[in-house]
Amino acid sequence: MSEPLLLVSESDSILELVFNRASKLNAINGEMYDALIAQTERFATEPSLRVMLIRARGKYFSAGVDLNSELGPDPQLASPAAFRQWYREGRGSLHPLLDRFEVIEKPIVVAHHGPCLGGALEMSLSCDFRLAAHSARYGLPETAFGNIPGSGGTSRMARLVGPQWARWFIMANLQMDAAKAERIGLIHDVYPDDEFEARVRDFCLNLAKQPAEAIGAAKLAIELCADLDRAQARNVERIVASGLFFGDEFRSLFAALREKLGKRSPA
Repeated sequence: MSEPLLLVSESDSILELVFNRASKLNAINGEMYDALIAQTERFATEPSLRVMLIRARGKYFSAGVDLNSELGPDPQLASPAAFRQWYREGRGSLHPLLDRFEVIEKPIVVAHHGPCLGGALEMSLSCDFRLAAHSARYGLPETAFGNIPGSGGTSRMARLVGPQWARWFIMANLQMDAAKAERIGLIHDVYPDDEFEARVRDFCLNLAKQPAEAIGAAKLAIELCADLDRAQARNVERIVASGLFFGDEFRSLFAALREKLGKRSPA
């Protein structure tokens, strides 16, 4: 019996999803897409799971969406409006999945080795943390096919690294190695290939130990503040921090800290 194309395991509160289609450069097909959606929902609703890690087997992280699979828009779509509606909610569209990544109040980590292209990079842009091996390489080739990266590759890339580097990937259709991707802020950290899996694991273990409510609230607050002016962003901070202050998690952790310091906990 053949292995599934998305390997799933969990340990130490980490849900690990591994692309397992190396013979097809880990291009995402219908089976992988459906499994990603199912596991993402399980991650969102299972309290024991604190971190989701996405990585891959083989020489590629992923070549993107498999254009020969059943994914993608129905060729019978009759208008731009119908296409946009498919984008929002149709099966095979990355939009619902990637939008879901951004609102789950838990951290999602993606770990790249080898090329990460097209839809796979668009998926990665919606994750909270992007880690890379030195062998990682990034590209958005959609303009070579006469379109733009329409599943967040344009909007999220411009927001994350600025219009200047979005032009590099999208208009010039150029790729970038891991070292440069770290310098421009596309990824958070780069590790030697022979240390990659262990370093990624250590990062996820540390993340899983952080207070769950505070981490979830921080994720949403950061996302909101990034698009607000200073005054609005400060109000978001105040609302989120005050809500956490009266929660059981903060009270318990802060009481323990004050006891350690020999002081009274807040009333």
